[in-house]
Amino acid sequence: MPRKPIQHIPVNPDDIAYILGLLSMHHTISGELQDEFYKHAIAVQLNIGQHLLYQGDRCNYMYFIREGALMAYSMHKQKKITTYISVENEFVSSLSGLYGEQPSREAIVAIEPTLVLGVHTDILQGWYQRFFDLNYVIRQVYENYYRDAQERTHVVRVGDATERYLYFVKSKPGYIDRLPLDCIASFLDMKPETLLRIKKQEQVSRPTQEAETLLQRVTQFIEASECFKEKTLKVNDLAIRLDIPAYKLSQALNTFAQTSFNDFVNNYRIAHLKSQLEKVGILQNYTIEALALQAGFASRSGFYKAFKKTEGISPKEFLAASKAIV
Repeated sequence: MPRKPIQHIPVNPDDIAYILGLLSMHHTISGELQDEFYKHAIAVQLNIGQHLLYQGDRCNYMYFIREGALMAYSMHKQKKITTYISVENEFVSSLSGLYGEQPSREAIVAIEPTLVLGVHTDILQGWYQRFFDLNYVIRQVYENYYRDAQERTHVVRVGDATERYLYFVKSKPGYIDRLPLDCIASFLDMKPETLLRIKKQEQVSRPTQEAETLLQRVTQFIEASECFKEKTLKVNDLAIRLDIPAYKLSQALNTFAQTSFNDFVNNYRIAHLKSQLEKVGILQNYTIEALALQAGFASRSGFYKAFKKTEGISPKEFLAASKAIV
């Protein structure tokens, strides 16, 4: 199948300004160098599956992904080995064939509709001689590129298939739901069906894990603050203090703890009340109803109803049983 030549499209000056803004975060870019970017930058629009570079070709450009995603791969013994996946705001090139000095060991292909901007490496070489600020900036770019390469190497070597999946999801948030599964599977050195199975398993267990983590936060906060003593405490009040959406708190209680917010808080109130009743002589100074109000119950009837629901007996029956044990 004949290779389609890469077609350059008109460069949008706003895209150049955007790149210059990112580069200037590393070092101030002189006005003269900015003008050079506007003069020499090229733009390429790629469709899904279209190659920016073929394995064995010479790479003559340093590219920046403005929109979309690219995948680099090598063919070895009829097996496609994905070496990296990059998305917008990342620089890409073939390090093995950079500056066109030797054939590239990898191909680069679009896995989403992708817009890239590039500068010819001959022009870059000339800029290095003329502009110190570019040398500094490019050094930062290469350092980031090298760190990403180390990260990629670690991802594919860590643990079993599930551990690699979890590491990828954590280190590349959003990629797993955005990019083609076969590309990610190749990158993680596993079969697509294996990746799909692990993804489904983790999606089933993820809400439970999130709910468990959230309830741990809630429990720690309630025990430390004793906010259950507030008679008007509502789910929205607690959610605001924990800086979480109220619906997530309710969902965690309903699905993981299998209880309502009122019952959840009332359990703390009853546990606190029972701890007070264990104190010697406490009922000589307080009635059980007074202790219940101190524990956060708003009314006598609400306390009696909640107590019987939790303990299975009325407060008076509980006190009688406690005296019998003593």
